[in-house]
Amino acid sequence: MKLICTVCPQGCEITVKKNDEGWHVEGNRCKRGREFALQETISPMRVLTTSVWIEGGDHKLVSVKTDRPIPKEKIGEAIGELCDITINAPVGRGDIIIKNIADTDANIIATRDVRLSS
Repeated sequence: MKLICTVCPQGCEITVKKNDEGWHVEGNRCKRGREFALQETISPMRVLTTSVWIEGGDHKLVSVKTDRPIPKEKIGEAIGELCDITINAPVGRGDIIIKNIADTDANIIATRDVRLSS
């Protein structure tokens, strides 16, 4: 598998192969690149960012995200949990909207303030 490392601005082209002795990584210029490549190959993780509907606020949507990366294969399940919810204003940045989304131990948090509509 070939990857472009996104950990630092160098953008190393990294190759990851599995052999009888385990994982072989080459092309990284630092230890963080190796760790990134292994994580991305073995169990990719992502921070989910999206929006949810809000009632009674000065905006109709509030931006939200997971408070930590979640397994990439859980993204669809997490979005499924979010697509049918509507929350009530006011909401503050950092407020937890859903705890333990898709059984990942990550919470969905608001990333902006939404005040009550006037």
